[in-house]
Amino acid sequence: MEFAWILVAMVCGLGVRFFKLPALIGFLLAGFALNFLGYTANDTLHALADIGITLMLFTIGLKLNVADLLKREVWLGAVSHMGLWLLAISVIFAGLASAGVMYFNILDWQSAALLAFALSFSSTVCVVKVLEESGEMKTRHGKVAIGILVMQDVIAVGFLVVATGVVPSIWSVCLVGLFWLKPYLNRLLNFAGHGELLTLTGFFLALGSYELFYLVGIKGDLGALIMGMLLSKHAKAVELSKVLMSFKDLFLIGFFISIGFTTLPDINMVMAGLFIALLIPLKFILFFAVLTRLQLRGRTSYLAGLVMGNYSEFGLIVVALCVKLNMLASDWLVILALSVCFSFALTSMVYQHSHRFYNKRKSLICWFERPDRLREDILPQPREADMLVIGMGRVGKGAYDALDAVIGEKVWAMDADRERVKIQRKAGCRIMLGDAEDIDLWENMDLSNIKLILLALPSIGDVTNVYQQLKAANYHGKLAAIARYEDERHRLLKLGVDNVFNFYTEAGTGFAEESLQLIGHYN
Repeated sequence: MEFAWILVAMVCGLGVRFFKLPALIGFLLAGFALNFLGYTANDTLHALADIGITLMLFTIGLKLNVADLLKREVWLGAVSHMGLWLLAISVIFAGLASAGVMYFNILDWQSAALLAFALSFSSTVCVVKVLEESGEMKTRHGKVAIGILVMQDVIAVGFLVVATGVVPSIWSVCLVGLFWLKPYLNRLLNFAGHGELLTLTGFFLALGSYELFYLVGIKGDLGALIMGMLLSKHAKAVELSKVLMSFKDLFLIGFFISIGFTTLPDINMVMAGLFIALLIPLKFILFFAVLTRLQLRGRTSYLAGLVMGNYSEFGLIVVALCVKLNMLASDWLVILALSVCFSFALTSMVYQHSHRFYNKRKSLICWFERPDRLREDILPQPREADMLVIGMGRVGKGAYDALDAVIGEKVWAMDADRERVKIQRKAGCRIMLGDAEDIDLWENMDLSNIKLILLALPSIGDVTNVYQQLKAANYHGKLAAIARYEDERHRLLKLGVDNVFNFYTEAGTGFAEESLQLIGHYN
């Protein structure tokens, strides 16, 4: 049974890959294919799916800053969008019910509002997957999107409490004590070292916090998220997130497959699900309108709204609960599962072209901006810089330090991670906050004196996007980049990047050359 899941998932994943579509679309199709072939989802698959979601929320928490959730554009953006969406979709569904459209004709105002509420949530799984693949988790629009998703999770917990009548245990107040346990959790991470014990510790913290919250009557996934947030300031937070990433991605395949096991739909259900999926542009428009009114830049509002333009797996939980309480017909669980699948595919495909579309329609998108900007959206510019290092991870920081030792104040750095920028500034680094894939940033920056830009970015997609942005901004200096694999190196050279450094191969060469100098065998 388990091998059949792997086989079909791999075939479907490779199949959609052939058409240059994200693999997760293939995994969704694999679930329906397995269902059609007569397979059923057993406890193993559901366990894999649950572990994947728990690990995902834990790793999100490791990257979150609590202060980001308290920003007006996050909490007010989430609440305002939900209110507008509920009003608009309830009216649309009620109108379809009055017109006698199949499946909609059995809805009253209450059930229409419940469906609208279920569809108001955006998928944490889909959004994080898309942002991670594009390397945009720590960008301004990435952080806004994740913040809104967290606020939606909080609202979700409140709904479950009200709808089920299950009040959290009196012992839930003891969860506040986790804040006092934080020093001991930090010591645990320090003592775990850097090997497999650190990975095991990550599983223990993620799954343990899930069970702890579940025992006191609170959504376990929220516990994993909060535990991650508690540890987000630890020096090993980034390392722990990276070691769990491959496990998380593997287990999430189980989640995508499990959606297809909901049931096999008929043609009328497919048409109803497709119609609901066609309402996604309205979801994007409402997000864009709300975020621009909250003074976010047009580009930030556009990208955040676009990546959140989907339906959530939590909507299935809401509808399943409503079906159990006889508030909705069971057919709606199938229809909503289809809508979620369609929305995942739509978001994954559309977002791949988001930056190119913005470049073409920039003037129209920015027309909706408010004239007054939020303070953190006013970005500094590098002064008297000859060289600029983009991306201050380990490779970028090493490149910056080496250049700083040679040319001093003529080298600057840029990174999209606000916390990393703060830390580097305190250490005396000349660094600016900025998203290198933001065409507005490059068009408003004086690039005439910059002779060399080093793209220390891990994703070839990121490097390609930044290369295109720089060429659109008429940058005429030299470009250098890094690549993890030799085929990626050749692709970037063919694209037009002047020099591409394979840091797996050439780091070893440099290490050997410098080591030989110790015994005088290399000049």
